[in-house]
Amino acid sequence: MKMLINVAETVVTDALRGMAAAHPELVVDAENRVIVRRDAPVAEKVALVSGGGSGHEPLHGGFVGPGMLDAACPGEVFTSPVPDQMVRAAAAVDSGHGVLFLVKNYTGDVLNFQMAAELAEDEGVQVASVLIDDDVAVTDSTFTAGRRGTGATLFVEKIAGAAAEEGMPLERVEALARQVVASSRSFGVALSACTTPAKGSPTFDLPPGELELGVGIHGEPGRERRAMMTSHEIADFAVDAILEDLDPKLPVLVLVNGMGATPLLELYGFNAEVRRVLDERGVAVARTLVGNYVTSLDMAGCSVTLCQVDGELLRLWDAPVQTAGLRWGR
Repeated sequence: MKMLINVAETVVTDALRGMAAAHPELVVDAENRVIVRRDAPVAEKVALVSGGGSGHEPLHGGFVGPGMLDAACPGEVFTSPVPDQMVRAAAAVDSGHGVLFLVKNYTGDVLNFQMAAELAEDEGVQVASVLIDDDVAVTDSTFTAGRRGTGATLFVEKIAGAAAEEGMPLERVEALARQVVASSRSFGVALSACTTPAKGSPTFDLPPGELELGVGIHGEPGRERRAMMTSHEIADFAVDAILEDLDPKLPVLVLVNGMGATPLLELYGFNAEVRRVLDERGVAVARTLVGNYVTSLDMAGCSVTLCQVDGELLRLWDAPVQTAGLRWGR
């Protein structure tokens, strides 16, 4: 498999060096694997820290900046960051008003963020944590006890980030993040497997002419494999899977997310089908975002995330944001 890299061993470090060169508004510590907004710590503001394995870009480092995260900790490809990274990040962004860890539900991430919270609190940093577990495809998977954390991570980081930017206290920012998690559900589909730099070949076998319904963002197995389906049919399956678990009484945010190798031409076409299904099911759409935000290296495919929002959540979603991967209103 051809890749635009030097060697597999330095792919994350090289990417961080490139990010530093492109984004002077960030402090990128490639050696210690921490990305921090340059104006941190921001006075009288709750700080948000997240992180996870590399390979899902722009998640998480691409969401560091005003209106979202204060810091992110990238691990090796598809590998959790270590507690030292998280403690270093928390110390760099803590203004004395507390730090909120936003954690996708994968066993390594959960354990390492828990350990980091204990270590940070030993150093006098007040820490709260919110677990993100929005994937309805399966319960318990290759790297997970319970549901996996996927596309809703974007909604949590954006809405909680806006609340923190407004100066809300830690308890309120945490409560809003939990509300977003409880209000969000996701479902992913793979048209091809992804290829990690270390392996150099597909991470799982998906025969030509088949797709994986309910795939995870590391290529974890989903609900079932079927012969290739049309965009119309995939939208019916994915949205219905979500609505079986989420009965929105309020309008929803819609994320149609590419897995890394699916062109925007196809994603926008798929979004048309998602909107058709939601209209047929009587679900009102408040806002829609289409693009590659929570990816899986070079996997072809997509995911759908719905989050039902009240007036406050919608206002916080619309609030200004300025990051490498998401920006509006500034």
